[in-house]
This record gives sequence, structure tokens and C-alpha cells, in this order.
Amino acid sequence: MNIVITGSLGHISKPLTKTLVQKGHRVVVISSKEERAEEISAIGAIPAIGSLADTDFLKQTFIGADAVYLMEPPFNFTDPDTDIIQAWVNIAHNYKTAVEKSGITKVVHLSSIGAHTDKGNGMLAAHYYVEQILAELPAEVVIKTLRPVGFYYNMFAYIHAIKAVGSIFQNYVGDIKEPWVSPVDIAATIVSEITLPFSERFVRYVASEELTGNEVAKILGNAIGVNVKWVAISDEAFEENLLKAGFSAQAAKGLTEMNAGRRAGLYDHYNKHKPELGTVKLADFAKDFATVFNQ
Repeated sequence: MNIVITGSLGHISKPLTKTLVQKGHRVVVISSKEERAEEISAIGAIPAIGSLADTDFLKQTFIGADAVYLMEPPFNFTDPDTDIIQAWVNIAHNYKTAVEKSGITKVVHLSSIGAHTDKGNGMLAAHYYVEQILAELPAEVVIKTLRPVGFYYNMFAYIHAIKAVGSIFQNYVGDIKEPWVSPVDIAATIVSEITLPFSERFVRYVASEELTGNEVAKILGNAIGVNVKWVAISDEAFEENLLKAGFSAQAAKGLTEMNAGRRAGLYDHYNKHKPELGTVKLADFAKDFATVFNQ
């Protein structure tokens, strides 16, 4: 197959690209950074250097592809001048235009947990808006929408507080069981879906393991040799901590609302459509966590 990958060589797109190349597919990787071109080529893929804001670039890159993998770049939580949600909406419109003009009919889109609604999910509402925009594509465009849950690597944000006071501070209690996912399992799911027949649009959740906050604290603590505690704090205190850490007002508010949603139904739709869990467990990621923690 001739496959176009967005996301440069990020946590998901790098293992995704490697696997597809190893399976014999022709893979074009879109990146905004010229310095990535050499690394992309070294993997055996074809670099396409350009901006997601350039619809003509996207269209030309998509032309001739059998399928495209679409993802939106990570949020920049610290830029006070960027409207994060609007930035993603703009990218979604660019993707929609490029898909329409290039004639692409097979799309795998990386969305997120919480994308089933724009209410009570904070920053995750951006994923809802993107899904709605892509849903406006003509019916012949088959979209496989993947909704991964919380990424293991987001736990790296816990390191500062663990080093300072041996605790993880979140605005929800530690006995809530919630799903987490490894980028490796996400990449494996994308490989499967992008190479299988495209017959109808659907949504599929992607998760690796379901754990409570207390279990997360114990597994990470065992890996680093620290008795880590999960400590629930108020929404106000959580938002204030994010602001002190340099997050923009929009990001701090949105992340606080997202976490509050964990207490009030954020996972309801996931629980009704649970996937088969992946192979990478938190104990596996905890080894990487310990490496970073001890640096």
C-alpha cells in the first residue's frame, strides 16, 4: 500500500512508520521540520516536509495514496497566545479540504477518549470538534476513528511532585479505575486498521490497562523505590498548580475540567464500548519512567 502518515516521528508515528515499512508498504511521513527528513529516510520512509496549515501541500502529498493516517499535533500548553482548540479546528478543516481535493477515500483518524461530547470534558472537546468536521466528508470517504485513552507517557508530569514530596497530586480520587494506553499499542492498532478493508465508518477505543490512581502510584513507586502516594486535591488547587507550572490559562482551565470529568462520566461511552486491551502494561512503561526519574 501507499500510505501517508502525519505526526512526523512522534511517540506513535515513529513505531507506526517502522512497522509499515517493515511490512513492505510505501510510507510517506509528513513533518514540519526539515531536520527530520534524514531520520525519516533512514527508516525507509519518504519525507514530506511542510505545514499542516498549507492545504495545497497536504493535497499534493495525499494524491495517489491508498490511505492516510491523520492526527493533530500535541497541545502547546504553555503558549498564552495560542487558542489551542481553534488551532485544532483549523487543522481539521485543512485535513477535510485536502482529503476532498486529493480523492482520498480511506482515512484512519487518531482522536481521543472524551471525543463523544463537547460537554464536561475540558480540553478534550477539541477532539469532538475535529471529529464533527471530518464527519462532513462525503459518504464515500470511510473514516476509521480511533480513540485512545490516557497515554502512559503523560505520567512523566508526575516526576516533579514525586521528587519533591513523594506524591502525585490530581483533582480526582485514587480509587477510580480508568484506562491507560501505550503508544506502542496505538501504533499496532493503526497498522491493523489501515491495512484492513475499509467498508464503513466506525469508532474504536484503544487501551492497554485499566488501573486506579492508587495502583498507578504503587507501580510507579515500586519502579523507582519510593513510597508514592496518590493525593486528591480540589479543582481550584489543581488549576493553580498548573498555572504556577507555566501553563496557559486556557490549558490550566481545560485540563482541570478534563480531570473533573473523570469524576462525572468521562469514561461512560468507553465503558459501553470497551476494546480488547493491548499488550503493553504500566509495569513495562514504569521501567522507562524510572530511567527518566533517575536522570
